[in-house]
Amino acid sequence: MRIGGLASGMDIDNLVNKLMDAERMPLQKMEQDQTTLTWKRDAFRDVNKTLSELDDMIYNMKMSGTYNSKSISSSQENAVTATGLPSANNGNYTMQVDSLASSAINMGESLDDIDLDSTLREQGITNTETSFKTYNRDGSADTHTIEIDDEDTLEDVLQKITDQDNRVRAFYDSNTQKVIMESERTGEYNTSGGPEIDFSGENFFTETLKMDTANETGGKDAAFKYNGIAMTSKTNSYELGGVTFQFKDTTTGNGANLTVTNDVEQSFESIMNFVDKYNEVVEKLNGTQQEEKFRDYPPLTEEQKEEMSENEIELWEEKAKSGILRGESIISEGLFSMRNNWYSDVETDGAYTSLTQIGITTSSNYLDGGKLEVNEQELKDALADDPDSVYKLFSNSSEGEDRGIINRLEDSLDSTISRIEQRAGEGTDTLENYTLGKRMKDLNERIAAFEDRMVQVENRYWNQFSQMEQSIQRMNQQSQMIMNQFGGGGGMM
Repeated sequence: MRIGGLASGMDIDNLVNKLMDAERMPLQKMEQDQTTLTWKRDAFRDVNKTLSELDDMIYNMKMSGTYNSKSISSSQENAVTATGLPSANNGNYTMQVDSLASSAINMGESLDDIDLDSTLREQGITNTETSFKTYNRDGSADTHTIEIDDEDTLEDVLQKITDQDNRVRAFYDSNTQKVIMESERTGEYNTSGGPEIDFSGENFFTETLKMDTANETGGKDAAFKYNGIAMTSKTNSYELGGVTFQFKDTTTGNGANLTVTNDVEQSFESIMNFVDKYNEVVEKLNGTQQEEKFRDYPPLTEEQKEEMSENEIELWEEKAKSGILRGESIISEGLFSMRNNWYSDVETDGAYTSLTQIGITTSSNYLDGGKLEVNEQELKDALADDPDSVYKLFSNSSEGEDRGIINRLEDSLDSTISRIEQRAGEGTDTLENYTLGKRMKDLNERIAAFEDRMVQVENRYWNQFSQMEQSIQRMNQQSQMIMNQFGGGGGMM
């Protein structure tokens, strides 16, 4: 039981609080250390996020299309356009489109005597199954069987036809009250000249749906001339030598002229975007090593925050966090490794074996920390002159001296990212799985043990003061008794 200072006249609550404040001084330091570790972990993870963003861009930088993308112009873009793979040869192409590919379609007669919402049984339709055929590229037939339940409505059956993945969709047109069946692909596949959607002899189609194969508008192949040679395609596109032509309409005159060239601007933009991101990473990592560290600004305690405004807290913590990664070898060594990659030559069997030859150098200003600088015209000239050599310079996947700069950079990034993850973990990692986490866990346990001990210390102080109060109270009682005795004795004389 806690007894206040009634006997002694002392403010016991205040005395115990002051004593406990002194006892808790080590706890405050541990909590500040815990906050510092949390800030450091978060700062490392933020660095890793930036490194990972650069690492993600490396995939595109490994693709030949990044350096050798193609631009294709057409004299009749309303009729023919094209896209090109990096392997496409530059030059002029002539494409004359005589007819477009079309899909087969068949429309039945009016179904004004059928109720779409009533079951087939209610309308006296007793078919249990029906079937139709479609055809493959080699002319062989595929038979598609549709199971019909007497509780199905007409809409149900049409949906079954569409859902069966048979290259055909069927639906009811409420405006004409007719069923329409059409192929989901363009082109002619029935080499016998018959219908593309063949339901010959099937009563459900001919009598119930009132359809006739003779009414089909058959699918047609696209017919075109490539550089004067007559060709066909089952779709409205055709790939030749890395160039994919898309047909939109028939051409006029002697056809469309298409010109394939290297798309230097697109390749240039891709490289510049990567360089900009790399420079952003370098600036961020350099910043962590150059930030001033303010040792007189430890993390604030909750009690200190209660006495400050939000703006004061923000300014304080900005200084407290400054330089939190300064001197971390993972960062400085990662930067050094990244910078070294750009100085290395690469055997490409082409015109360019170093970045300086294509206009990319590192800044001569030491304050830039190894940022890249680009002579835009030299880079564009290199991309126009020998894009394959530029590609190999960046992305050659061979080992040793033949290994491309981007691949070397990826090795450096992956190594640094891995080291940071070992130090600071990832978002889902538990404290036991990374170095800083283990220290945080140890501090948590020490803080918990210390807080338990503080409870015991506070109880001890209260026990001591309570005993003191009880002793003083007994002494006061004894003193009062003596006074009463003397007072009583004087009255009898």
